[in-house]
Parts: sequence; structure tokens; C-alpha cells
Amino acid sequence: MAKLKPIDGGRSTAAAAVRSAVRTLELEGNGIAALRAALDNGLAAPFARAVATLAQARGRVIISGIGKSGHVGQKIAATFASTGTPAFFVHPSEASHGDLGMITRDDVILALSWSGETVELKNIITFSRRFTVPLISITSRSDSALGQQSDVVLELPRAKEACPHGLAPTTSTTMQLALGDCLAIALLEAKGFTAHDFKVFHPGGSLGANLKYVSDVMHKGEALPLARESTAMSEALVTMTEKRFGCLGILDGKGKLAGVITDGDLRRHMGADLLKASAADIMTRKPKSIAPNALASSALEVMNASRITALFVVDKGKPVGILHVHDLLRTGVV
Repeated sequence: MAKLKPIDGGRSTAAAAVRSAVRTLELEGNGIAALRAALDNGLAAPFARAVATLAQARGRVIISGIGKSGHVGQKIAATFASTGTPAFFVHPSEASHGDLGMITRDDVILALSWSGETVELKNIITFSRRFTVPLISITSRSDSALGQQSDVVLELPRAKEACPHGLAPTTSTTMQLALGDCLAIALLEAKGFTAHDFKVFHPGGSLGANLKYVSDVMHKGEALPLARESTAMSEALVTMTEKRFGCLGILDGKGKLAGVITDGDLRRHMGADLLKASAADIMTRKPKSIAPNALASSALEVMNASRITALFVVDKGKPVGILHVHDLLRTGVV
């Protein structure tokens, strides 16, 4: 393997690499800043039209581009699809060999080309005009062939590429990707797409674990450690020990959760009369609880904030389950 040559007058290769990375981040950051400024200077209106066009589509969002723009387009398509906007990527070369049949009149096309003169996009552009399929473009030139044929042009500001030769798409693709994220999130918010909806498309991995519902993880039925307010502590302690959650839920006359007894409550009331007291005398009233349709990650937040290891799940005031922090950790909730 060839050795890296020291740069910057023979200085440390490692230090030079870090300086290069900082310069790249600064240049790409300048591109994002320019894109942000553009939203205050002409880009806002077409961006709003693009979001409205995408939101009103009865079909899918068809995204296309070649080279680095194509790779960015594939990521944008994946982000759209995972956030409630049906989308997929169509390679422009494949489109010319039959994949145009994947596009319908109900769809919207989002085409990416920095120059706007990408030859491979010609047939997709022609198809969109022939069958009146709405065409949105992300390009740096609104006067380009792509820009002139588009129904909505999202014109990217000119910015210096991070590549020292100005050749490798770097800053430009970062801006394309950022604008794609802007579209996806604006659509997500416009459609009222919630974390519960998100769970449907992300059942696996750590993200899927964080999107599990409390009802998916909780213990229920006979596993619940419960006793009545009138229960003597001598009996309550037996139930609390058998259930092994380190706590005991106390029910009022209507079967609602009136309080909870924890190990801490026992220590605070430790004395000769503890076993003669009733559960109501020892319990902590108005305990923390969570709804069964809450996210498991929310339950972990409650536990961490309250410094507790178990949490009752309550529906209309009545306990329907219980969670232990170990249950959440086992499922991968972080």
C-alpha cells in the first residue's frame, strides 16, 4: 500500500488531514447557510408550491437523477417513503428502457440535476410533459433545459465545492440532500405524520425498539402486584414479595390506582406497627403512571426523570399493566 504523502510543506500528515476535514465542513456548511438564506430570498415560494404539489399527489413521488445526484435521489426517496410519502427512485437510463411504465398520471416527478442539462433525464422530462405528470426539479440553474420544463423549480444557490479542484460534487450534493430532507419533513408535518405512524415503517432495529408501544412490553393480568387500600401490610408485603417488581399498586373502591408502595415507602415506615398498618397508611398517593398507547421510550424517560424502576400502566384510571426498567432494556429501548 502506498504511503500518504505529507502535505502543507511536509507537516504532519495527520494534522493536515484534520485541517482538510475542517475546511470541507466549513465549505459544506457555507453551502447550507446559502441554502438557508435562499429561503428568505426567492426560494420560499417555489418550496411551498413543491410541498403542496407533493402533498396533493394521489400517486407516488418518482425521484430521478444520474451520478451523485442519483445517489442523493435514492436517499431522498427512502426518506420520503419512511415518513409517510410513498416514493421510489427510477434510474433515468432504465426509464428509457421500459421503466417509464412505472410512472402514472397520478404521480409527481422530482428530478435532480445540478446543471439541469443532464442528457439522461431527457426522456423522463418528455414523458412528464406528454402525460402532464407534475415535474419538480432541484437544480442550480432555473434557465436550464430541466428548469424550463419544470412546473416548480427549486433553484439551489451557487456554492464552492469542498473538492480543491472544484470537480467532485460535495457541497452541491450536501445542499441537494438537505433540501430533500426539508421537503420530507415539511410533508411529514403537513400530513400530521406521528411517531405512531413512523413505527409502522420501522419495526426493526434499535429504532423499532424505541417505537414499541408500552402495551407491547408491559406485564399484565395475574402478574400485576395489586392490593386494596384496606389490605393489611402483613398481607400486602406477601403480594409485593411474590410479584417481584419491588412495588405494589394500591386500588381504591372503584378499582382505580390510588397509590403505590415501594421499597422506599417501607423503609420510611419501618417500625413495630408496620405490619398492623393498612396499605392506605403506607402508600404514596398520586403515583407516576403511563398510558398503554404511549411509546416505550416515553416510559423510560418517565422512569429516569422520577428515578424509579417500575411504572404502572393505567387506562381510565385503572391499572392494566406494569413495566420494569429491565423490560425496556431487554427490548433495546434506549
